[in-house]
Amino acid sequence: MLDQILTTDEFNVLPHMLALAIAYILALPIGWDREREERSAGLRTFPLVAIATCGFVQAAETILHGEPEATARVIEGLITGMGFIGGGAILRLKDSVRGTATAASLWSTGAIGTAVGLGAFDIALLLSIVTFVTLKALTPLKPDPPDPIDSDNKN
Repeated sequence: MLDQILTTDEFNVLPHMLALAIAYILALPIGWDREREERSAGLRTFPLVAIATCGFVQAAETILHGEPEATARVIEGLITGMGFIGGGAILRLKDSVRGTATAASLWSTGAIGTAVGLGAFDIALLLSIVTFVTLKALTPLKPDPPDPIDSDNKN
């Protein structure tokens, strides 16, 4: 049975491995930034999100055979799932909300994996660059949040 699978034209792991590797590599800078900033998701989470979304799209394409409506439903499910995962990264503290940039970055990383899975490598590269630059370039412009310990002592 295994010999039949390995010798058929349908079992070609190289293109899938290449796409998964591209999704992984494009997510690394984002994960590295989140890890350096000591956020709730980091160097392991972001590449895993990218390869998972890429893998879902690629696996679905093997059974959907390019049907646009069915592919759209798979992507819709991925978008919803990424929103759910991102929601888990958001924390509401006493006077502030934290984790929104990490949540948005997770969503963007899901889009990177989806784009790679669909073969839209140019979109995936642009998403990776814009997400990373946004996290790095705009962080200094963000005011520091109030320390929750200090606000507890003021009362």
